[in-house]
Amino acid sequence: MRISVVHPRELGASETDRWRELQNGDPALDSPFLSPEFTVETGRVREQVRVAVLSDGPDIVGFLPFERHRFGIGMPVAAGLTDAQGMVHAKDVELSTKELMRACGLSVLEFDHLLAGQPLMPAKHSRHPSPVIDLSDGFPAYVEVLKEVSGKTYKSTAYKSRKLQRDFGELRHDYDVRDEAVLRVLLDWKTGQYRRTGRTDRFARPWIVRLVQNLLQVDTPHFGGSLDMVYAGGRPVAGHFGLRTATTLAGWFPAYDTAFAKYSPGLIQHLGMAERAAEAGIRLIDMGRGEKEYKEKLKTGELWVVEGRIARFTPAAGAHWVSRVPLRKARGTVLANSALRDTADLALKTFGKIRTSIAS
Repeated sequence: MRISVVHPRELGASETDRWRELQNGDPALDSPFLSPEFTVETGRVREQVRVAVLSDGPDIVGFLPFERHRFGIGMPVAAGLTDAQGMVHAKDVELSTKELMRACGLSVLEFDHLLAGQPLMPAKHSRHPSPVIDLSDGFPAYVEVLKEVSGKTYKSTAYKSRKLQRDFGELRHDYDVRDEAVLRVLLDWKTGQYRRTGRTDRFARPWIVRLVQNLLQVDTPHFGGSLDMVYAGGRPVAGHFGLRTATTLAGWFPAYDTAFAKYSPGLIQHLGMAERAAEAGIRLIDMGRGEKEYKEKLKTGELWVVEGRIARFTPAAGAHWVSRVPLRKARGTVLANSALRDTADLALKTFGKIRTSIAS
């Protein structure tokens, strides 16, 4: 096995074509976060992005996108943002993890959304569900499933949609938008949500804003940004920005105007998005790992992702373990217990209210 490590800008057309060929050859790899375009675009705003290119004789058999940080700490591309991580590879690939880590100059490689079944599976890991909406039989079939498993949600959302229209005017759903002004509205809502709920504002980081803006303008048959917005009487109510392949849409940044909260605008937007996405050829919406009520209401099934790390026996790996693993285990304990999770969520929201009141 020959392994070369390059920056994404060094990949040629033949290499990205091979990457896409390998990805298309395995349905389990059909996530926009694993597409070559996502890594290339992230490399434009993150100099630490690298790609390990694995070759067996004359043939390329795999690509591992990652970020290399100080002391040889490896992380996924756009760490903290991606809902699907791992290597794009031929089905019969055989590799030595230690050899791969050494070639990449890494002491540690950690994941929090590694696709289950990857060759890079850590020996010790935790598995987590990633809720999905199956649209393979079309939107009407999904609605029938939703009526069976979450009929109350479907009826309530339909009623609130009609009420929103009566109160504010005709509903309009713009799908696959390329307007940065619309994106800016959505990101402002998302920043407000982060602050209200006590979370870190991702859009306070300029590189994330640049990445999202760049991805908005990408639109090819096999990969693109996906922005949609719901309007009531011409006023924006709720929207979402995600990424897509030809057949999979990855949920990423949903948000809404809190002035319309009583109408459940997020659910209205998600159902409208599912309908329009199905019309555009999308067969699966991956809503991403995370305990969210709307995901439980809308899902038809789950994929599985893994959290864990691969490490070589080095001082840097030991220091990384001390600084990260106990904290991650504690976080996992909280998330696995509904009472602890609700208490932590309440504490964050309380902090968010205090922070918002101080800022205003």
